Amino acid sequence: MENLVHGLAILTDPFSLFVILAGTLGGVMIGALPGLSSTMAVALLLPFTVSMDVIPAIAMLSALYCAGTYGGAITAILINSPGTPAACATAFDGYPLAENGQAGRALGMAVWSSFVGGTFSVFALLLAAPALARLAYNFGAPEYFALAVFGMSMLAAISGESAVKNLIGGAFGLLIATVGIDFTTGVERFTFGFPELMDGIDFIPVMIGIFGISELLTQANVLDRVYRRLAAEAVKLPSREDFRKVWKTMARSSFIGTFIGILPAEGGTVASMIGYNEAKRWSKEPEKFGHGAIEGVAGPETANNAATGGAMVPTLALGIPGSATTAVIMGALMVHGLRPGPHLFLEQPHFLYAIFTAMLVANFLFLGIGIVGAKLFARITLIPNTFLWPAVFVLAMVGAYSLEQNVVDIYIMLVFGLIGYIGRRHGFSPAPVIMGLVLGEMIENTLKQSLIIFDHNWLRFFERPIVDVFFALAILGLFSPLLFKMFQSRK
Repeated sequence: MENLVHGLAILTDPFSLFVILAGTLGGVMIGALPGLSSTMAVALLLPFTVSMDVIPAIAMLSALYCAGTYGGAITAILINSPGTPAACATAFDGYPLAENGQAGRALGMAVWSSFVGGTFSVFALLLAAPALARLAYNFGAPEYFALAVFGMSMLAAISGESAVKNLIGGAFGLLIATVGIDFTTGVERFTFGFPELMDGIDFIPVMIGIFGISELLTQANVLDRVYRRLAAEAVKLPSREDFRKVWKTMARSSFIGTFIGILPAEGGTVASMIGYNEAKRWSKEPEKFGHGAIEGVAGPETANNAATGGAMVPTLALGIPGSATTAVIMGALMVHGLRPGPHLFLEQPHFLYAIFTAMLVANFLFLGIGIVGAKLFARITLIPNTFLWPAVFVLAMVGAYSLEQNVVDIYIMLVFGLIGYIGRRHGFSPAPVIMGLVLGEMIENTLKQSLIIFDHNWLRFFERPIVDVFFALAILGLFSPLLFKMFQSRK
């Protein structure tokens, strides 16, 4: 209770409330812009939070994460162009509702569903993360190695063209993590004679490049695309009958999104698709889906916002990113000198409760912003891409350079932007690369420590029950796509 009171103290700090409000506004605006995701926004904003205190900095990024997930629904409903990948399923029924003159109804249901899912996941985070951290406190190096291997195995199940390509991307991220001097042996690895690479490749320029610059290059191919603009009428709250129809869908999708978010994967997009499918499966009128069913908006929007709090559970409790965005937030924690994991709950519990409070406040803020300002945010989508993306490029350059004031980071950003662009054209998702990069150091260090403990006898890994469980889950994760296809074909 004392830690909760310390966490709630963030509400008495005007500056913290201001940055939460700024993060919420920025998240809704950026999420509403087609092509700009909350992941890229958090990556671009991260360098500018380095000079801030840790609590306002992480609170701002967390608020942006929550609000950005909702913001993607605005353009998904109004112009059939989801602002974020997690809002793709929202467009299936949201846009038909807007075409039928019910944009306000769809926008109102989207913001209420997002609020319900996001708030539910924050309370789940509040309950689950400390318990999970207490369980993980007794973990040693072998258990952390097995846990990281399990996290990498989940790449087989996240979004992307194929499980094999996701695993290749994750392996590439692991390879990037090995660049620099090996502090165990003192050997330089993959530096190619550049002294700037001796300390390794920082993840921030990589993230900005692989998300921001690659998206810029992708959008450069469609600068002449003309979006159909629909004028948003004054937002009216959905009727009582609408809420009576969707409350079961909201409850179901809240559990689905939170559970999927907890898994070390790209939860928001997967959760929204499953939320939509389950809403259709349990609906009394499944034939209306795709033509303007209100449950088709409530299902995916509740699920993808519930995945935000769920994704923070493994990020804070275990140090395993639950999504690409939480991988960036985890990087921000490390920039501020904090290592996510069970020790964080014992050493600075008040900090974590402050983050919980910030996410909860952000959900209330974007509820008000979404109800009052939907018409205003819809007009943001009228910004021509020819003005939008040059501004993004400038922010990316400044963000990559500002952290270390090193020009090499700009070159790294541009190189990985090109790599990300080429990878997307061939069906490779950028999320596995980031997961591999973030988990690479943990995998390498814990493997070395474990082998020293076991006197280089790797068979002793299997003498520890928790390690066996994580290895079994990793094998199940690797083969889950194949098992799922077999189950579907047999069904």
